[in-house]
Amino acid sequence: MRKIIYLLALSVINCTTFNAQSHVETVNKTITKSDIEGHIYFLASDELKGRETGTPEIDIAALYLANTLRRYNVTPMGENNSYYQNVPFNKTMAANNVQVSMNKKKASQAVSIGGKNIDYNGEIVFLNYGTESDFESNNIKGKVVSALGGKNEKSTIYEIFRSSSEKNKLAKKHGALGIIEIVNFNNDTWENIEHRYLRDQLSLASNNTNETNIAHVFLNDQDEQMKLETSKRVKKGSLLISGIHTKTIYSKNVVGMVEGSDPKLKEEFIIYSAHYDHNGVGKPNAQNDSIYNGARDNAVGTVTVLSAAKNIAKYPTKRSALFILFTAEEKGLLGSQYYVENPVLPLNKMVFCFNSDNGGYNDTSLATIVGLERTTESELIIEAAKEFGLKAIQDPSPGQGLFNRSDNVHFARKGIPAPTFSLGFSAFDDEINKYYHQVTDNPDNLDYDYLLKFFKSYVLSCRLIGDNPKTPFWTEGDSYYEQGKKLYQKD
Repeated sequence: MRKIIYLLALSVINCTTFNAQSHVETVNKTITKSDIEGHIYFLASDELKGRETGTPEIDIAALYLANTLRRYNVTPMGENNSYYQNVPFNKTMAANNVQVSMNKKKASQAVSIGGKNIDYNGEIVFLNYGTESDFESNNIKGKVVSALGGKNEKSTIYEIFRSSSEKNKLAKKHGALGIIEIVNFNNDTWENIEHRYLRDQLSLASNNTNETNIAHVFLNDQDEQMKLETSKRVKKGSLLISGIHTKTIYSKNVVGMVEGSDPKLKEEFIIYSAHYDHNGVGKPNAQNDSIYNGARDNAVGTVTVLSAAKNIAKYPTKRSALFILFTAEEKGLLGSQYYVENPVLPLNKMVFCFNSDNGGYNDTSLATIVGLERTTESELIIEAAKEFGLKAIQDPSPGQGLFNRSDNVHFARKGIPAPTFSLGFSAFDDEINKYYHQVTDNPDNLDYDYLLKFFKSYVLSCRLIGDNPKTPFWTEGDSYYEQGKKLYQKD
């Protein structure tokens, strides 16, 4: 009897080992460096002009992605038996004139970061850092307010942007006509701000946000003279913004599906997602390069998902697979927001979202998974990376708020476990910023030997998660744990 039990146990171990090895073999069969290079060089080519949402070039990219999924025999899940989910946007043309003055002193650097036209002359109410108590303790109805950027003098750029949204909401709530945020950015950072906002802005048409927007300006104050003027007892000033107007446009999410091989588990879906848009064309640099090609961000992520699609379509996992490539991530995670509000399949059938997004890499021995330890699948991801010589690590820069800055967050907020698989970085440092949202992010300066390991690690992770007998979930105690229980009606 003991001999029979021993043989059965040995059989189970051998079977598990065989299945894992079988997954590795299928990954090696479908993922090649030449495929990776071909996809990335096309998507990040100068001809696609940075794949900005709302341009003809991003439509070419969408067509390329749809045809690639068709070639892989992935089932279309978009509208009218296509791979496209059309996403309606309000396209707001950037202001062509922004002028700010405080006590007759004019600002030399100011940019509208959203809102509406305004021609205001009167009191400018200074609110220090613009906390909720600052707003509540001042009469600002019908006036323009000014506030320092961030929450304190040590605030990072990310914290400045995050608190900016909070201040905008408070200003609207208390009846302000507009808000001037006083920041102190170096020249390189200010150029990036201008690149982002001296261009047309997008919002989801379904949100109707334009009706409730207020004028909102960043004022760059490197010598702190405007900060001095606005903090004086007498605060007369003016704010002029003109040229803003809006029209409706459409862009596309690309969506396809592969049915699972197991009669029961195929009712559960794993989402494999990435955004394929980037930041278009801006001012030329010293080398006369003006195209934000977005090879790392996010042609790499896009092709990561294409690699999973090719593999799973040929060798289906037990769970079904839904592949989603989002538009308008760079415009505020808008494509994924629209998708979760208009899913092609019920969200409670989606048991995991495995997103891929990238800023760059500084360590080719790593794969960095934002949210790695927040889900029950962490060990499988670590195992898959190890198989191809990489070490999977948790986000080493939590202060950057990366979990909330990619498309995965919309799924997480619905309760779906949703980490992001990223290129290896041990810190969000100068090596990352050398390429992140820069015209230098080109396909010819990528390490394709490293990318081969990275892509194989992602696809093997997909296979292990797709075949895991236990349904993925959040780790107990995670901030989205209770929302997950609600979505999946867990006791």
